[in-house]
This record gives sequence, C-alpha cells and structure tokens, in this order.
Amino acid sequence: MIKKIVAIIAGILIACIATTQASAKEYQVEKGDSLWEIARENEINVDDLKKSNSLTEDIIFPGQSLQIDKEIVYTVKAGDTLSEIAHDYQVRLDDLIGWNELTSDLILVDQELVIKQGNSVSEETEKKSVNVTKTTDQAKTEETSHQTKETATSTSSNEQETLTMTATAYTADCSGCSGITATGINLNNDRNKKVIAVDPDVIPLGTRVYVEGYGEAVAGDTGGAINGNKIDLHVPTKKEAYEWGVRTVNVTILSE
Repeated sequence: MIKKIVAIIAGILIACIATTQASAKEYQVEKGDSLWEIARENEINVDDLKKSNSLTEDIIFPGQSLQIDKEIVYTVKAGDTLSEIAHDYQVRLDDLIGWNELTSDLILVDQELVIKQGNSVSEETEKKSVNVTKTTDQAKTEETSHQTKETATSTSSNEQETLTMTATAYTADCSGCSGITATGINLNNDRNKKVIAVDPDVIPLGTRVYVEGYGEAVAGDTGGAINGNKIDLHVPTKKEAYEWGVRTVNVTILSE
C-alpha cells in the first residue's frame, strides 16, 4: 500500500515538473501524399512535421503514420518573457497574446499559455516560409501599443489610399520552403524581389504598394496568420527577417 502511494505521489510530481504538454493527432499517409501537402493542409511547418516524427528526409510511404502536433500548453517559468516564448516557438507575439486573451505583456510563474503550432512560421503559410518575431524591448513596446488598433486606419490623398498596418518579415531562404507565393511568384529566382503577403480582403492580390521602410512592392502572397491590418514582407535572409521584427508602418496603395 505504501509503495502504491509513493508511486502515485511520484507520478504527480513528474506531471507538475513538466513545462509543456502537446496535443496531437495521427495522420495516415495515402498514395500521392507529400510532406509539404500534409503540412499545408494541417497549417504547420514542414520542418516541425519532420521533427515531430524524427524524419531526416522528405520521403514518406503510404500507410505510414505521422503525428501532427497542433497545440502546446506551456507553463511559465521564472525569468520567462512573452517575447522570448514567442521566439522560442517561432510564433508571432501578437498571436501568442491573442490566443491567451492577454491584455498586457505581464505573465506569472506557473501560468499556462496555449501555443498553436499551426499558425506560425509561417507558417505555416501557403508560401511555406519562415516568419520571425523580434525579441527586443522596442518590439514589445510597438506590439503593446498596437493592441489598441483593431483595424487599419486609412486616409486619402491625391487618390492614393494609405493604411496603417503591422508588418512582420519572412524569407524563402529556409529548409523546406518552396519559395513559390500564392500568386505563383518564384522567390528563389530573385531573393531581392519586393513581395508582401496580405489579406486579400484588405489589399487585393496584384496591387502595387509602397511600404514605409521597405519600398515599392507587389501584394503577391497570402498567409494563414495574415488577417486584417497585417502584412508580411519578403526579405532575402533570415538575418534580415529577424532585424525587421514587428513594426507599425504606413502602406500606400499605388495601383490595383
């Protein structure tokens, strides 16, 4: 009886020590499937899918079972910050705040945070590219001030509409990234190509725009996390994407 009680207590302690819990579903590979298609349909990153299943190559076989990690519950530890957690799990800071209905950057030790793996890194997106979040105090300040802006504000001058938007950056220079945008632009052919991912309901695909701090670009891509007054800018390298971080910029519509 005593041994049984000790075993139960030990089990409880082990459960308490864990800082993350993941919920997953199983997918049975069918003939004609590819890792890229499975990742896209489940809104996760190819690299994350390979990591979850200990795959070293892109080769899969019919009948093979794959674990699809969709959501993680993270328990806050002493010294954690929201921006660091977002960076570690490669999700956007504003997404992390939204998933957990937070009103500030304040988090407490032992607080549980939901992290949805299918909405990032980019995600995770139709372009299969890497999205990154800046982890400096400046980025946190900009992101906090953005919480009061639920929709884009616009002004008209000389028939040119200007939108105030939140801009992140991504690159096609990554493992598992196809480099092909939603409109068919091949970013591998020109890593310096000025392309932004948009919500087509806000900025129609094919629109030429001028982005403050980025330059003239074409709205040539979409993304699962790009909704409303958010855009994602294509840059040549991961380093440049990290340096861009999260900014609030003015976007001028040049032509549709």
